Amino acid sequence: MAKTEKSFPRNFTGCLTCVQVLNIMVLLGFMLNYALRVNLTIAIVEMIYDTKNHTVANFTEHINGTVEHPGHIEQTRYHWDTKQKNLLLGCFFWGYVLTELPGGRLAEIIGARRVFGYSTLLASILTLLSPWAAAAGFGWIVALRVVLGFLLGATWPAILPMASKWIPPMDRSKFMSNMMASSLGAAMTMPICGFLIAHFGWESAFYFTGIIGVMWSVSWFAVVYDTPAQHPRISETERNHLMKALPQDTNNGHMPVPWRSLLTSPPVWAIVVTHGASVFGYFTVVNQLPTYIESILHYDIKHNGLLSSLPYLGKYLCALASSVLADSLRRSGRLSTTAARKLFTGFAVGLPGIMMLVQAFYGHDRIWSIAIFTLALTINGAVTAGYLGNGLDIAPKFSGTIFGIANTLSSFGGWLSTFMVGELTKHDKTYYQWQKVFFILAGTYAFGALVFVIFGSGELQPWSSPRPEPEEKNEEEPLNEQKV
Repeated sequence: MAKTEKSFPRNFTGCLTCVQVLNIMVLLGFMLNYALRVNLTIAIVEMIYDTKNHTVANFTEHINGTVEHPGHIEQTRYHWDTKQKNLLLGCFFWGYVLTELPGGRLAEIIGARRVFGYSTLLASILTLLSPWAAAAGFGWIVALRVVLGFLLGATWPAILPMASKWIPPMDRSKFMSNMMASSLGAAMTMPICGFLIAHFGWESAFYFTGIIGVMWSVSWFAVVYDTPAQHPRISETERNHLMKALPQDTNNGHMPVPWRSLLTSPPVWAIVVTHGASVFGYFTVVNQLPTYIESILHYDIKHNGLLSSLPYLGKYLCALASSVLADSLRRSGRLSTTAARKLFTGFAVGLPGIMMLVQAFYGHDRIWSIAIFTLALTINGAVTAGYLGNGLDIAPKFSGTIFGIANTLSSFGGWLSTFMVGELTKHDKTYYQWQKVFFILAGTYAFGALVFVIFGSGELQPWSSPRPEPEEKNEEEPLNEQKV
């Protein structure tokens, strides 16, 4: 049956279908999600007063921290040391880690529309307040970033329960590639913010992303609903098609999580461990690439924003291509779901480990370094066809909970990555110290890939449907149809 399952028909009414609108809004939502996060990684380069590069001959520093450069704009800079800088970059994860699991479970209960929508709206408002928080003091901007992480932490696991209500199994890899639009968001945010900062000051990076976020949030609540049955403007043709392709849960109550079975399931832990390894490497690059480009490769802020964006653009394109390929291979029967998930995870997580080994020996060269970073993150985009949506395969009713657990533990890795780089480079910002970072990343990627290849699965787990009633109803339905 799985081999002959069809994708959604297109254009029921001659315009965009509700599923297509959902895909577009989720794609834009994850682009925005990372724009709200990575704006600081490019802005912080200009927020901090660098005593090495800003000499008395070139700059006049005022008591209030404002710095003037001949022929350029006047900006406020802060005397934050390397440890404070990495603390500010890493504190986002203090809040982020708290809402991953609750966010996934809450979306299973009340729906992703409210969880994803309100979290993004409040995060956008906080982003608009970031320049004020920085001016108020270092403690204020740290507190704001913690709350920002708290809000955005709930968004990622919330989307999987929505996918279980709108997207058929054989189309889910392609839908999951929308989550990798976060990389596309970073790819666009980096050069745009680099341009804005160079011409209008670092504050403009926060104003730009914050305003876009508010606009998206209003649109989200206007056009997105949790299920086809709740959507007021869906056509009867599309609703009937979705109900047939993806039967909706008619129970008003919500199934309790089978915690014992879930937490002792090897396929669940394969997702958790592999996601942690992949995200550890990804966050290390996301948070530290602008700093590495400036301090080791010595590019200025304009080139920094453009070069920092290249790996993210490649990651999204690879995510999209690999997801379409994976769904095609599964739909045709040439690969089972288990084989597809293992193959693409091994490719997406294992090969970046090899790239990090190469980076450890050739990363001092500008061209080699940018090429390696770009290739490593590009390849990593294939996780959308691998483990990223695997929770929908093994336990669709608890996919938000599983992803919440995975992202919770991986968030510790995100904080650990900034702490690791800070400790390794705080006294010695040399390429030799960065080599240690690359060796650690190589080992982490390799371990994650190995765990999933051994323990991963694409089969529905027996504990994922503890209630037997749906199976009894399915057996009776053909009899009822024959009587009519």
